[in-house]
Amino acid sequence: MSNEAIAFIVFCGGMLLLMGIGLNMALALVLTGAGMAWVLDFWDTQLLAQNLVAGVDSFPLLAVPFFILAGELMNSGGISRRIIEMAQAWVGHIRGGLGYVAIGAAVLMASMSGSALADTAALATILLPMMRQQGYPMHTSAGLIASGGIIAPIIPPSMPFVIYGVTTNTSISALFISGIVPGLIMGVGLILAWRWVLRTTDLPKGEPVPMAGRLRATARAFWAMLMPLIIIGGMKSGVFTPTEAAVVAAFYALAVALFVHREMKLAEIEGVLVRAARTTAVVMFLCAGAQVASYMITLADLPGVLTAWLGPLVNNPRLLMAVMMVALVVIGTALDLTPTILIFAPVMLPIAVKAGIDPVYFGLMFVLNGAIGLITPPVGTVLNVVAGVGRLSMHQVIKGVNPFLVTYLLILVLFVVFPQLVTAPVAWMR
Repeated sequence: MSNEAIAFIVFCGGMLLLMGIGLNMALALVLTGAGMAWVLDFWDTQLLAQNLVAGVDSFPLLAVPFFILAGELMNSGGISRRIIEMAQAWVGHIRGGLGYVAIGAAVLMASMSGSALADTAALATILLPMMRQQGYPMHTSAGLIASGGIIAPIIPPSMPFVIYGVTTNTSISALFISGIVPGLIMGVGLILAWRWVLRTTDLPKGEPVPMAGRLRATARAFWAMLMPLIIIGGMKSGVFTPTEAAVVAAFYALAVALFVHREMKLAEIEGVLVRAARTTAVVMFLCAGAQVASYMITLADLPGVLTAWLGPLVNNPRLLMAVMMVALVVIGTALDLTPTILIFAPVMLPIAVKAGIDPVYFGLMFVLNGAIGLITPPVGTVLNVVAGVGRLSMHQVIKGVNPFLVTYLLILVLFVVFPQLVTAPVAWMR
């Protein structure tokens, strides 16, 4: 057996073993990479240390801490709450209106923070108590909010797109543009799924808000809605890069929270910075560990090994995409979105490019699949957030998310069959 084949076994077996015993994902990546280095006779502690540093020594990755900070500031400074209040003023009176509020707010908030966990926590904290009070079925309501939260990794600005772009050397700006139409389609899909769920549920209609009240709620959310226009407009016009856009987003959210809404005091900034720093540390440690594994994957030519296995499918791009998407759905049940990108994107992208698949389209599909994994049991990070905030059991949340999970899987199939739904808008917008 060749060293490359042994390295492949070490990589797959090592990751499964270390994940099975509950080891931290970043440490698992480092140890797996070290094991591959030993097998390939490239063992060198200095080389491992250099790759750890190289994993986070990237200018585009600076966008990650600032987008995380922007999300924290949005939640603490009243920006997220005003978006929800505006959506409630316009559609809250419709039968099942709070569900439509959750979907609309999820789409709007996705265009600001780029973090599924931050958006889900904000939506669940505000909306779940209201849904409980008005007699909504809690398992379905929790499932809807969890499903709305994962629109954030798709609509720009998206932290997973930043990580994917850095990992695979794909244009982050192009990835951002590719997520706009699919993100809106996800929102429409949730509306249709929510309407289907409501057919067997008797929910009262709320009192409609007068037009003056709707306009006041919209005016209160003006500064919040201006944020995505500044970010996306600035990147589209070339005023700033995606990394600089993250800085603009963070400072804009801080200025609005302190001086416009005045819902944050200077003393609270320390707590916001600490929470953002903790989340950033987790993500960056993952990036560092993944670089070690990625370097050894390249040395072992694992993409070449996988290409040889999938060789017969290279001449049929749609079938190849279908096979890879099915594989990623299975992977998503066990891995979070960021590790999935860091581990598998560098391996799968060269195969997709060889088959003639557009790298930006593949990146969108990869991140979309990984985002769906956030609401796929048994791991389902976003499901855990909703269960914790709503004080519900995981069994309830998993039961409630099923209709929306099926909707997302159908959207995934739609994009595989009709890639033009992604590529055509990108070509037009670029």
